[in-house]
Amino acid sequence: MPIVHIHMLEGRNVDQKRELVRSMTEAVVNSVDAPPERVHIVIHEMKRENFAEAGILNSEA
Repeated sequence: MPIVHIHMLEGRNVDQKRELVRSMTEAVVNSVDAPPERVHIVIHEMKRENFAEAGILNSEA
């Protein structure tokens, strides 16, 4: 049972998330020969203030 965790900044709409999980499921099915009903995807959304790159909070960039 593949479990995919996606970490991303908040702000995507439901249609974008729907397409993301559809395409990720397809990629996992094609890569590891798992049936689609066994592919689980968890989306972890984080606030921009909780992500930094090069020492700068994303909310301040």
